[in-house]
Amino acid sequence: MRSIKQPGSPVAERIQWVEARGRAFAFTLQAGLPLLDAARRGFAAEGFAGGVLNFGAGALGPFAYVMPALSKTGENAAFYSDTFRPEGVTRVRLGSMTLGTRDGAPFFHCHGLWTEADGKASGGHMLPDETMVAEPFEVEAFGLDGAMFTAQPDPETNFKLFGPVAAASTGARTTRRAFALRLRPNQDFAGCLEAFCRARGIARAKLHGGVGSTIGARFTHGGITEPFATELAITSGAIEPGPSEALEAVLDVALIDYTGGVAEGRLVRGDNPVLMTMELVLEVLE
Repeated sequence: MRSIKQPGSPVAERIQWVEARGRAFAFTLQAGLPLLDAARRGFAAEGFAGGVLNFGAGALGPFAYVMPALSKTGENAAFYSDTFRPEGVTRVRLGSMTLGTRDGAPFFHCHGLWTEADGKASGGHMLPDETMVAEPFEVEAFGLDGAMFTAQPDPETNFKLFGPVAAASTGARTTRRAFALRLRPNQDFAGCLEAFCRARGIARAKLHGGVGSTIGARFTHGGITEPFATELAITSGAIEPGPSEALEAVLDVALIDYTGGVAEGRLVRGDNPVLMTMELVLEVLE
């Protein structure tokens, strides 16, 4: 399996996880608000301090983002590009967000694909402090009670990354058992989710959110992304019994690589290792 040497030593626990309770719901991001504030308000209205969300068509502007890039210093295995600030309204095609905290304040990690006002198709990592909602649009969310994604220094990658930590209950209404997860580098995306569920007797689960990166990508439709640094959003995902009754992770994703190449499709099981991180929530169905 492909692997990328990270600047720090790997820790023994390759999946950072917290068990919690949660609930799926939908809400509308309100125009004229910073994307971070609009998302935070939507969760708060349902009694949640954080969680994850996915969305399709939307409109952002002003808007700022970075793309994956090669590291110029060698202090990280890969890094970010300079900041892009396209003029006008950017039309988002899809996106995935983790809403949590950083340095004691609300913060998000959000990847997506979009078309800028001049027709340029692009994607990457949205910047929470410079991105506004231009027009109202609906999102699908999953709120967490008992867990929170919090940005903390990660010696292995030399980044400050979101990971789940236990949190006090907010008293929000919940409907399902859930796990907040962060997958660490150089392990197959599907394989570690399948192993996680097998170890806990989980027969079926639905993925919510899903923000991270893989070392290139291999798709079931035959497509291959060779550039190793990507920014990835999960568009849908599930853990379910396969034809042989063994658990299988079905992972549909969209990504952009550091050359600007865009790819979408279903990931091949066993051939898509995590580059830096992968954050998501597993809703337990059985």
